[in-house]
Amino acid sequence: MKKLHLLVIKSFIGPFILTFFFVVFVLLMQFLWKYIDDLIGKGLEWDIISEFLLYTSASLVPMALPLAVLLASLMTFGNLAENLELLAFKSSGISLVRIMAPLMVITFLISVAAFFFANDVMPVANLKMRSLLYDIQQQRPELTIRPGVFDNTLEGYSIRIGERDNRTNLLRDIWIYDHTGDKGNVSVTVADSGYMRMSADEKHLLLTLYNGRSYIELQDQKKEDRHIRDYPHRRDRFDKQEMIIEMTGFGLNRTDERLFRNSYAMMNLSQLKHFDDSLTGDMIKFNEKIRTTVDQSLTGKPKNALLALPLPSNDTAEVAAEQEPRVVQLHVDSAFNELTKLERRRAITQAINFARSSKSFVSSNASTGAWKINRLRRYQIEIHRKFTLSLLCLIFFFAGAPLGAIIRKGGLGLPVIVSVLLFLIYYIISITGEKFVRENLMQPFWGMWLSTFIMIPVSIFLTYKAANDSVIMNIETYFIWLKKLNDRVRKFLRIP
Repeated sequence: MKKLHLLVIKSFIGPFILTFFFVVFVLLMQFLWKYIDDLIGKGLEWDIISEFLLYTSASLVPMALPLAVLLASLMTFGNLAENLELLAFKSSGISLVRIMAPLMVITFLISVAAFFFANDVMPVANLKMRSLLYDIQQQRPELTIRPGVFDNTLEGYSIRIGERDNRTNLLRDIWIYDHTGDKGNVSVTVADSGYMRMSADEKHLLLTLYNGRSYIELQDQKKEDRHIRDYPHRRDRFDKQEMIIEMTGFGLNRTDERLFRNSYAMMNLSQLKHFDDSLTGDMIKFNEKIRTTVDQSLTGKPKNALLALPLPSNDTAEVAAEQEPRVVQLHVDSAFNELTKLERRRAITQAINFARSSKSFVSSNASTGAWKINRLRRYQIEIHRKFTLSLLCLIFFFAGAPLGAIIRKGGLGLPVIVSVLLFLIYYIISITGEKFVRENLMQPFWGMWLSTFIMIPVSIFLTYKAANDSVIMNIETYFIWLKKLNDRVRKFLRIP
């Protein structure tokens, strides 16, 4: 290997590793900010937090690699151009493509590694991360109780709150049903307001209730005299009451990961294709069933459904049996005009009933068909995503390296701004295409590869311009072009 290649590789490896961990950290902070309400105040151990961060970081690697390649290539060639090293190489007769050659091989290897990582490692990381996140969300019941809904998270209790003040954590309109005795709703506590919190050892739920009432049915007294029809009960009124609910078994219980395996984000390529084929076959059978049912409801009705035809005589039947069947052309308008007024009304009523029945059948199955299509599109999107994110490493290299050579600025200043803008353009186009696929407005292939097909010509154009020492990033070039355009316009309009 030549010293030139070693110099370029050493200049690329350092920024690539730095930017990769930087991008993973930024994406991880974005993810944590999204789920911050589900994570804070849960009393999690450090090993649980570390495990969750590890799985989350692993699931973000396929997205971080293309952006790291873009940023690292921009910084590398920006530094080489800023230090006039690219100028020295070109003056020695070495083209830009030849300078980029060793990094092309490295980027290709990164793309292959990104594909295998997304196919083999990321599904496992997503599975463990999602299951662990679900367990964390279910750990603290005092934070998961939603207003207006009876919550049965606590075994033996059913709790409902009217509203929650997020600033003071004050709960209003509290209803607590005690089912610990397995006797039904025999113990009910109602309070106007109160607070709910966990004890310091995370083993008890502490409730402080204000201005409430409690109702307890005295089942033992009822059994003593079976002839008593009324339910004897005790009613208490309180200004303040403390309740302690034992939370034994409410630590971080690990859910069986097999419950999440059928999600599209937890599958590799072969599993996704298997589900794709199964769901496609299911959709074909579903559409064929609807088509057959509608056809039978419109054209498969018995011919005597509208009119009662007269029975043929014996002689007529014998003659018809001896003759060969004939195809007779039927004119619907003429046949309808030959009917009596009563028969016409009956025919129209029957036709309307058939049409309404078909419309009701199609409407009732429309939601099922939309759900099936949406599920199928999810799996198809994930199949194409594994290829597009891997190929994006190569595309961003051929866009970032020429841009660095053209901009001639290194470091973390201008390259970061250009990288973020270029990535945002790609991301917006990609999200738009994915949304079109989910809404069934575009085929999965074209929707998921739309951003790639747009970025490939851009990267080729930038590589061509950088190889020919273009000055497309020089502002003075555009001022000169505008000045020439102004001179031509003034000359055409004969303005002195």
